[in-house]
Amino acid sequence: MILYCYKQKIKERYCKLTFNISPTVGIYTLGCKVNQYESEAISELFAASGILPHSPSDVCDIYVINTCTVTAESDRKACQFIRRAIQKNPSAYVLVTGCLAQVDAERIAKIEGVDYISGNSGKLSVVKAALGLLERGEKNITPEICVDDINSAPFERMSINKFERTRAYVKIEDGCESKCAYCIIPSARGMIRSKPLDEVVKEVTQLVRGGCLEVVLTGIETASYGHDLENTDLATLLCEIDKIEGLRRIRLGSLDPSLIKPDFVKMISSLKKLTPHFHLSLQSGSSRVLALMRRKYNADMAMNAIELLRENIPDAKFTTDVIVGFPGESEEDFLETVEFARNAGFLMMHIFPYSKRAGTVAASMQGQVPSEIKKRRAAELSCVAKEIRAKLLSEVVADTPIRDVLFESYENGVSYGHTADFLEVAVESPEPIHSVFRKVKITHTDGNTCYGSFEN
Repeated sequence: MILYCYKQKIKERYCKLTFNISPTVGIYTLGCKVNQYESEAISELFAASGILPHSPSDVCDIYVINTCTVTAESDRKACQFIRRAIQKNPSAYVLVTGCLAQVDAERIAKIEGVDYISGNSGKLSVVKAALGLLERGEKNITPEICVDDINSAPFERMSINKFERTRAYVKIEDGCESKCAYCIIPSARGMIRSKPLDEVVKEVTQLVRGGCLEVVLTGIETASYGHDLENTDLATLLCEIDKIEGLRRIRLGSLDPSLIKPDFVKMISSLKKLTPHFHLSLQSGSSRVLALMRRKYNADMAMNAIELLRENIPDAKFTTDVIVGFPGESEEDFLETVEFARNAGFLMMHIFPYSKRAGTVAASMQGQVPSEIKKRRAAELSCVAKEIRAKLLSEVVADTPIRDVLFESYENGVSYGHTADFLEVAVESPEPIHSVFRKVKITHTDGNTCYGSFEN
């Protein structure tokens, strides 16, 4: 039994176990879906250890901050969350992990009140460290730092049993070796490391037994799954997961367009459960800018990938990420991206003005684009994205109004869910509908969401 003495701000202590009160943990998660998955694995391990996960907005006995470092703003937010946790409860044990912890542990160590820092190779270690702090009953004077060389680290084995709403994110891969000019993530995540195929299948099977109907396979570079394993790749994994009884949908995380080749498309086009929704990490529609970014494809290759998927997978829809104002991007380059977006017909675009990242090639490139131009281009492309989405949704209303919808949430008398091709659908309902498929007749759209009624 763990002896845990809780320190109050006025130095009054009492033993929680004496009163059968379990210690609590709040986990702040910043950044990508991989971080979200890893935070869930940490949360479940805490729960198994008798420590109750709470909202990080609550006053908790332990805080874990799972950090991101994709931009300088991400670093700022991570440090802000750390300080916020310390201010909320100065006597709480504060443990920090994730990408910023991996690349700049010393920066975090300077924040008074931090007890433990771990990188990306041992995220689950925060639970053992927290248990040790609880047993000892006092904070560290200086933080313990456990950050290993990420490039020699193996894939950290973890799994989840719980999921929010109706879908679960499943991490299948870690690391990236692309070395794009703007990206710091390879330094934070290391080399490509894949979760063994049988372990992925086992995890998804367990989630389905718990009621999960849709899984999203995610990684730092999902397209690279299996590069470090024998006789395994992403298509092979998809074929195996497609066989799992009870699973209704398989969705993929962000994909590099260079993955989309005829052999890959041939394999996945026969799958019954793969959703016709593909998120392509495009970044630019200009071949010249893509070359400056050191991406593995040009604009023609990316468009060929989209057309190949459309030819082989009915109703295929595409979402994407785009960076505007990359160093050296001219107005002509930007207009090429606008034209690419219109031709591709993206359902949704995540648009980011380029942000300098210390330690990357792009940060010292010539031709840095002024802030006001980046903001203007982002706003213009955002308007184009809204026009494209509205047009696509209007076509859905006209052509294929009856769709299967997996409902996920409920608010103010309206249930919300998504079609297989990732259209958000809203239907008025007298009671919440959760984790249920219903046929819906789509009647209209506001340009962003589809609205309809249940089919009997």
